[in-house]
Amino acid sequence: MITLQPLDYAIILTFFAITLGIGFYVSKSSGKSSSEFFLSGRTMPWWLLGISMVATTFSTDTPNLVTDIVRTNGVAGNWVWWAFLLTGLLTVFIYARLWRKSNVNTDLEFYELRYGGAAARFLRGFRAIYLGVIFNVITMSAVTLAAIKIGGIMLGIEPWQTVLIAGLVTVIFSAIGGFKGVVYTDFILFFVAMGGTIGAAYYLVNIPEIGGLGNLLSNPDVKDKLRMIPELDDTEALITLIIIPLAVQWWSSWYPGSEPGGGGYIAQRMLSAKNGKHAIAATFFFNIMHYAVRPWPWILVALASIVVFPDLQSLQQAFPIISDDKLGHDLAYSAMLTKLPTGLLGLVLTSLVAAYMSTISTQLNWGSSYIVYDFYKERVNPKASEKRLVAVGRISTVVLMVLSAALALLLQNALQLFEILLVFGAGTGLIFILRWFWWRINAWSEIMAMFVSGILSLVLKLTPLGDYLFAGYGGLLPSWSEYPLVVFTTTFVWLAATYLTRPEHDEVLLGFCEKIRPGGPGWSKIVRKGKSEGVALENGEEWSVPSGILAMLLGTVLIYLCLFAIGHWIYGEWLLAGALTVLAIVSAICLILTWKKIEKIIK
Repeated sequence: MITLQPLDYAIILTFFAITLGIGFYVSKSSGKSSSEFFLSGRTMPWWLLGISMVATTFSTDTPNLVTDIVRTNGVAGNWVWWAFLLTGLLTVFIYARLWRKSNVNTDLEFYELRYGGAAARFLRGFRAIYLGVIFNVITMSAVTLAAIKIGGIMLGIEPWQTVLIAGLVTVIFSAIGGFKGVVYTDFILFFVAMGGTIGAAYYLVNIPEIGGLGNLLSNPDVKDKLRMIPELDDTEALITLIIIPLAVQWWSSWYPGSEPGGGGYIAQRMLSAKNGKHAIAATFFFNIMHYAVRPWPWILVALASIVVFPDLQSLQQAFPIISDDKLGHDLAYSAMLTKLPTGLLGLVLTSLVAAYMSTISTQLNWGSSYIVYDFYKERVNPKASEKRLVAVGRISTVVLMVLSAALALLLQNALQLFEILLVFGAGTGLIFILRWFWWRINAWSEIMAMFVSGILSLVLKLTPLGDYLFAGYGGLLPSWSEYPLVVFTTTFVWLAATYLTRPEHDEVLLGFCEKIRPGGPGWSKIVRKGKSEGVALENGEEWSVPSGILAMLLGTVLIYLCLFAIGHWIYGEWLLAGALTVLAIVSAICLILTWKKIEKIIK
């Protein structure tokens, strides 16, 4: 436990005051209409939205998660989330423009644009509660769990005290400031969080116990953790950490912030952009920062923690106040922060508060938008005034905060929840990618995928069957096969449901095709039908998706090269780092040339 000095308190309280001040300042304009409260009138520039996306995904649980991964599986273990870069860049170069053309208020409203009838109405309403409440509350509880651990280790306060203090300010400015308040404060939160993260990494690597970067990297316990790609002769690690994430996971799993085809709060920001180009630029900036730049300060602190706290027993001895049900490797990040000096400690604590507030405020506003637009307005009060919709949005914001805080008190560690969420959405991702470009997918495809994936995940995670198949009793199947099994079972079921149920009515498909103009062979049948009925569904443009996929691949190579280059510069491997940097520059030039071609196509 540490003792905060007046300077530390001054930094933290100043930040709280600025955040609340922004919330109150924009409250009047945010309360004018539901569009202002949830989308800020669709006038946001790319740089503000891009920074907001990065700030949102800072989160208090993310450094804990990265620390848990590095201490357990080494730096290479981060491929379980690095693989989602492919999803992110698919959104950048293909789906961002489509979302803007849809002009919906939430990504769930898309269901009644793409599908029709009772099934579409059910799907929209059910997912409003499923994602906006259940999934959202689980995600926020993971963030709050991290705040609880930070509060317990660094300040020695009880979990309920952390929840009360951290949640109160966040829910106040989220409820009164709406989306505009979230995005404006994210701008400040981004710089505070980046400054605190980098400052903490620099200081902690140079504390006496570590002795500088050179000593850290040469430490025997750390050297085995430095590889960015697993050993080629470690078959299980290759399959678990590289092959499954890159071959299956990125396109198959729905995960908050990395939804295949775009969705969630990423879609909310794209829908609030000035135009399609701003939506694309915002999401590209986010992916560069999220995958290439920001992980390294967290990774350095995680590696340093291996030297100072080599195992769970050392953590328990250093922090006996932490109960057994909260003990895990993710605690090591917070434990390292207790060694920071006055001033820097205040800045880092403020950065953690900023990360918490940014993530929670975004999740609250996004989840509330589902409740208001996709449930309350659709099913409870279709004639609700704008004033009533804003009021419901503010009330639901408070309720979501209370539910997530209560659940956080029951959880144990960040990696545990990450793995559950990952499997829970397994197999649904391919639908979110293909529904824009294949007319045959219908509402029943999504309904079956959602239920099969969820039921399978619960059975395998919460019943003895999972242990029997993958772990206990010798395991009938290798442990790494659990995720692919859920993916391929879910995919088989939703494909069967697609062909065994009626396609969407022609008027729905023609309307979607006329508004979005998705193009490609998947809509050729509908285009021909429209032509026979005198509805022009072709605009004479070249289909931009092949060029978009090329841009996605070039962007993926660019960002991974940047990730590796930064890592090798840090490791002091100058020749390799220099070569990777040159290759990154070449990739950037190729990407720019490809993007110019895409811009000509989509004008």
